[in-house]
Amino acid sequence: MSYLLDANVFIEAKNRYYAFDVVPAFWEWLDDAHAEGLVHSVRKIREELLDGADELADWVHHREGFFLEPDDAVVESLRQVTHWALNADPPFAPAARTEFLSAGDSFLVAHAHAHQRIVVTHERYAETVKKIKIPNACAGMGVEYMGPFEMLRREGARFG
Repeated sequence: MSYLLDANVFIEAKNRYYAFDVVPAFWEWLDDAHAEGLVHSVRKIREELLDGADELADWVHHREGFFLEPDDAVVESLRQVTHWALNADPPFAPAARTEFLSAGDSFLVAHAHAHQRIVVTHERYAETVKKIKIPNACAGMGVEYMGPFEMLRREGARFG
């Protein structure tokens, strides 16, 4: 099974857990895991990360292949994710739907749904109609999700 990483995995790693100058082994692990076909993200997440114009954006800029393009199966799954978001019960707030469907989150879930991948995010499932959380969308679409530390443990990653 392979993983699709949410933008917050990269951002939190850079800002809190695995700064480039403190734990370069994390970033090397990502490159190695990607080379093995284990870890990816999606183009829409790449676009969001490139907006940062920082060290993370530089890292992302040099790894275009890390970020998958949508294919026909993803487009079909995106239709299903959109249908789920627009028809959930209880209904999500209009602003929550707009934000989710225009951001990388919906593409991440759709790609995972289309290609049986595990979504990796720092977000937590939450009973709210004010924001569509990735874990809620994953649960609604039957997609497995987990936090980054669970992924790292599952894959036996070691940085030291």
